[in-house]
Amino acid sequence: MAATGKNFYITTTLPYINAEPHLGFALEIVQADVIARYHRQQGETVFFNTGTDEHGLKIYRKAAENELTPQEFCDRYSKKFKDLKEALTLSYDNFIRTTDVTHIKAAQAFWQRCQERGDIYKKNYKIKYCVGCEMEKKESELVKGRCPIHPNQRLEIIEEENYFFRYAQYQERLKELYNQRPDFVLPASRFNEIKEFTSQGLADFSISRLREKMPWGIPVPGDDSQTIYVWFDALVNYIAALGWPDNQERFNSFWPGLQVAGKDNLRQQSSMWQAMLMSAGLAPSQQIFIHGFITANGQKMSKSLGNVVNPFDLVETYSTDALRYFLLREITPGEDGDFTRDKFEKRYNDDLASGLGNLLARVTTLAAGQQGDKAVAIKDDYLREQVDRVTKESQTLLASFRFNESLALIWRLISLADKYIEEKKPWQAEEDREAILNNCLALLKEVAHLLQIFLPTTAEQMKKQLVQPKKGEPLFPRI
Repeated sequence: MAATGKNFYITTTLPYINAEPHLGFALEIVQADVIARYHRQQGETVFFNTGTDEHGLKIYRKAAENELTPQEFCDRYSKKFKDLKEALTLSYDNFIRTTDVTHIKAAQAFWQRCQERGDIYKKNYKIKYCVGCEMEKKESELVKGRCPIHPNQRLEIIEEENYFFRYAQYQERLKELYNQRPDFVLPASRFNEIKEFTSQGLADFSISRLREKMPWGIPVPGDDSQTIYVWFDALVNYIAALGWPDNQERFNSFWPGLQVAGKDNLRQQSSMWQAMLMSAGLAPSQQIFIHGFITANGQKMSKSLGNVVNPFDLVETYSTDALRYFLLREITPGEDGDFTRDKFEKRYNDDLASGLGNLLARVTTLAAGQQGDKAVAIKDDYLREQVDRVTKESQTLLASFRFNESLALIWRLISLADKYIEEKKPWQAEEDREAILNNCLALLKEVAHLLQIFLPTTAEQMKKQLVQPKKGEPLFPRI
């Protein structure tokens, strides 16, 4: 498709590399990949960013536990996240690490911008701190005195002199942003959550740590006794990836963009980061899409429970597109979803093996010997009308990130093709046999095109089989 001249920027959060990649981040980056592929399919020039968040107390302690330097630890674990590109067939354009020299330079330049605006000051303070979240926790956020996201970790008391960001003074500007942009955060339930949080009043937050206590971080410009707080540092990656502050041409051509994040990142992405951008004199993000958590058999995944699901293991057992399909079809966007082997294998057998795979095998076997590349258009008016409707509605659903509903529509075409074959019975037809099978081949080509952004490997395999139809190996062997 020809370029439209329109640019589109999308970024995931940067996963914290204190542990192996998990299914929750696989969900996030696969969703972002679908969005990026969709915009490329529309002829837009896309810049898709991801990477790893590598500073902070958790990393420092994990490195010590493993008898590694922090940089050695980061190099080892960052590679595990980089390996997701091949494992999940991702199409990102940039992988940024917060230990990259270019990121460090951008984080310090951003600090100086906010400092020149008068939004950074120093004071003594005492807080309850969750190392798991790398964030301060107020009493109202705690459940039985613990962080609800990391209930197995004791809160730590931090008492020292640090730099603070004047977050509170951006409360009204944030409210104004939210009022002007009714779809700034999706889904609406998360937007309502951050609007309520903002309306209750904002408190300035610490943006540095004493280097003697936490040496693994970016030095504060002009004060080597302090390191930049991990969240303040990491959020800058979204603009550092575009070359800010040095490459203003590329930055201006892509910023602002769409950010994809988990619900535990809602405050940082849609409030803290937006206030920081305002302070630095930069435009707020274009939009923020928030996804939920994935549980395992109804329980939060954790190492202590032994229920963490490794995406690499699922890919090795079932295939990349089987995992992509489950994440996109089974998990309702914006809501929590549950993973079980039974659910996964049911989706695989029902939708992929018996649904798509069986239809492709059936059509290519019946059409063996025909020139599939000649089946370029559906000649049946009803089939053509249904494909056009699904294509249009699918694009509308993707605009609001409703991946599961879009895939459900595509699977209706698969059911429609099965019904068409049963009604027309090409094995009995004589004069109409070739026309019937050409309609089936052409419809499957349309399905392959629609699936290109969701299941890219499967789509390519389908296209190859449809050019020279013959009985072959199934796309998805039944489990």
